[in-house]
Amino acid sequence: MNTNGQARNPYRLVVVSGGTSNPSSTRMLADRISARVGAVAGRRGAPVTVTVIDLRELATEITTALVSQLMGPKMTAAIDTLAAADGLVVAAPVYKAAPSGLLTSFFHVLDNDLLIAKPVILAATAGTSRHALVVDEQMRALFAFLRTMTVPTSLFAASEDWNDTDLNKRIDRAALELVLLMESGFAHKVKDESWDSYQHTFGSAGGSETGIDLDTDLMRLAAGGGK
Repeated sequence: MNTNGQARNPYRLVVVSGGTSNPSSTRMLADRISARVGAVAGRRGAPVTVTVIDLRELATEITTALVSQLMGPKMTAAIDTLAAADGLVVAAPVYKAAPSGLLTSFFHVLDNDLLIAKPVILAATAGTSRHALVVDEQMRALFAFLRTMTVPTSLFAASEDWNDTDLNKRIDRAALELVLLMESGFAHKVKDESWDSYQHTFGSAGGSETGIDLDTDLMRLAAGGGK
């Protein structure tokens, strides 16, 4: 319930999983996180709907988008889902001291404006704790470039962490941080009140950015016209 005693609309949580095996430890971690987000939000009176984007099902279309900028139907649906999200859980397997190329390629082909101010939990899995800094050193930098609001708590699970109570404590902490950010409505306020202050490109945010002045010398030149 909100302060007026009315039922809240469900938060739309989107899980992006870069796991390639089935079953996948990366997907298992993402599911555990999303379940905790739902539990925390539920205790605070808000339901959560969860949509999973499983990148192994989009691998061919991600490759096509990388080399041609053409978006297939699954990619288009994923982009629409992300645009409508109130919060994200992004989980990547780590290969050779880096998050998987499948996951980074997916976010590389997205429009730079698509995720502005959206709250995100970042998570990674690996076979050894030697990769524990990948989330903070590499994934956080990517999502800073995309101008998201990553929660303070990063999540990482090596093989030995799955039965460790500390992992559950970190998941609980990250889940609360995400719920608090979603409750604040910060991303929606940015879109409503501060969107024009960002340096959008023409057709950005999935084609929704229409406030570009086409009647300028630079835009006419870009379109092939003269001054």
